Amino acid sequence: MSGASLETELVIRPARPQDAVAIHALIGELADYEKLRHEVDATPADIERDLFGTNPRVFAEIAQWQGELAGFALWFYNYSTFRGRHGVYLEDLFVRPAWRGRGIGKALIVTLARRCAAEGLARFQWSVLDWNTPAIQFYQSLGAQLTPEWLGCRLEGDALKKLADA
Repeated sequence: MSGASLETELVIRPARPQDAVAIHALIGELADYEKLRHEVDATPADIERDLFGTNPRVFAEIAQWQGELAGFALWFYNYSTFRGRHGVYLEDLFVRPAWRGRGIGKALIVTLARRCAAEGLARFQWSVLDWNTPAIQFYQSLGAQLTPEWLGCRLEGDALKKLADA
């Protein structure tokens, strides 16, 4: 890095409305990495509406390396009934391959951990695909604990409609 520091190379900032198209592109790149592109229905308009509308319920942090879009973290508040306090759920974390290994993913996570600490939130949670060994090792290196006793459940599509119509 020719004497430059991480602080001068990397900027983490809250997403702005003009980032909606870029966030959508990053979601597509993440879906490609996870081999789930076929599941992406979101449009840039959806991202703009939900992150920057009148009552946003989801938020994002943008990572820029030397001014270039390097990655993002998309998150929302959740609630722990046991703790009686809110927390943060990290829905997606993605760093473009060209910028990996520079501390960007860690900086995004640290930014959200600091938010949790500053707001007195109970916990910071996310999920990781069981085959994504590099991500699992990265998260564990940060002190994260895997919770194998908790299985994710999801209703969508026809199953969601069927239950809603019950």
